[in-house]
Amino acid sequence: MKLHLLTAGLLASLALTACQQDTAAETAMTEPAPAATDTATPADTMAAPDAVADAPAAAGGDVVDGAIASPDHTTLVAAVQAAGLVDTLKGTGPFTVFAPTNAAFDKLPAGTVDGLLEPAAKDQLTSVLTYHVVAGNVDAAELTRQIEVGGGSATLTTVQGGTLTARVDGGNVVLTDAKGGTSTVTAADLRQSNGVIHVIDTVLMP
Repeated sequence: MKLHLLTAGLLASLALTACQQDTAAETAMTEPAPAATDTATPADTMAAPDAVADAPAAAGGDVVDGAIASPDHTTLVAAVQAAGLVDTLKGTGPFTVFAPTNAAFDKLPAGTVDGLLEPAAKDQLTSVLTYHVVAGNVDAAELTRQIEVGGGSATLTTVQGGTLTARVDGGNVVLTDAKGGTSTVTAADLRQSNGVIHVIDTVLMP
């Protein structure tokens, strides 16, 4: 009799233990895994596409450095150096520079660029180059605001003393110079330490 009772008790104990193990396994399988911890770093945030899009042509540099860093502006850089304007444009500013590309200078009549780079033409070259510079930080948002306030056009006074007229045409900002020539802004808001550069496709003439 005692042997039967002992056997029955042992079987009951084994059954209880097996039941507890099954319950624990089911709990482990049904409990949700801990949520992953956000491990984003400041570097991840800094590398966001918008931040990269707003990066200057030469990080930490001035408007001259920005032009030097661009392979499309070697003619402009040579002209600035020939005119002796490097130190001026490396000043505190701020300056807004409408920077013609090499292709823009190539549009000029044959021999024009070479003639402007001659020492005897320094005053004329300086006049042309400073006609592409506006005092102040006129970024795309500010230029658009001025055009809207002006009822469709904005007059920009250049460092040279002449004026440019800015309008929006087909979604692009177009500048009209003193001779009636036009130039389109092809890239805007290249921000530098002492101003902003806007790339244009035609040389402006005072």
